[in-house]
Amino acid sequence: MASDKSTGWTATAFYRWLLVAPLAFVGLFFLWPILNVILRSFTDPSPGVANYERVFGGGPYLKVLWITVETAGIVTILCALIAYPVAYVISRVRGSMMSLMMAFVVVSLWTSVVIRSYAWMVVFQRKGVLNQFLVVADIVERPISFLPGTLAVNVGMVHIMLPFMLLPMLATMRTIDRTLIAAAEVMGANPFVAFRKIFFPLSLPGLGAGSALVFMMSLGFFITPALLGGPRHMMAAVLIEQQANRLLDWGLASALSTVLLLLTTSIYLVYLRVMKSAGGGFAHGR
Repeated sequence: MASDKSTGWTATAFYRWLLVAPLAFVGLFFLWPILNVILRSFTDPSPGVANYERVFGGGPYLKVLWITVETAGIVTILCALIAYPVAYVISRVRGSMMSLMMAFVVVSLWTSVVIRSYAWMVVFQRKGVLNQFLVVADIVERPISFLPGTLAVNVGMVHIMLPFMLLPMLATMRTIDRTLIAAAEVMGANPFVAFRKIFFPLSLPGLGAGSALVFMMSLGFFITPALLGGPRHMMAAVLIEQQANRLLDWGLASALSTVLLLLTTSIYLVYLRVMKSAGGGFAHGR
């Protein structure tokens, strides 16, 4: 017994020591930089809350934060509307057809975000594919200035974020027991009623996970808004980059980063709270 107990303690200590290296890595290269940014927001250029007074006291900063939240919300809604039917169809197929459809979803993740954003610049520019089509089809008389602009940013971000919405939905839909749908139809429910009362409620965890993931990633998106949005549609990450690298105002950049971090964390905590409280309803199809 003593030997077993000693062996148990040794194994426990060994597993704890295995965690030292990854925890040290995360603390050194992730937590410490974040804490340094937060600290700098209160100390640069002088101790106090002057940087936060600039953020909330006026200027373009609150407007940029609102544009960031608004864009993230629009992109999340559009991704959900597009991804849900696609995930539903993929979840129903099997074999080689499913592999082919999944390949189309995953292959977009292999392409650089920069390349995809530049591709949309080619589409939306004044002599691009879209404007040429509109002029040839006699829909407009002269090319429309899409760049820089809100439409281009939203379309570009939806294209990039769509797989992150689709994959959690698909993972949830594939776990739904199809016999529940069949049982509802046997009891007299038409396909629409069976979908509305059984399948859709059971798929909500995937929809919630995908929406939270897309929304939080969109809050910190940089490349696509920088290339397609410009000054007309500036988001928080672009403003932070300008303050830090162009204007060298590291204090204000740190304050904006801290506000964005707190906003993202708050949304994530609200998501966890909502999903935890609604978990019982999802589990029972309500």
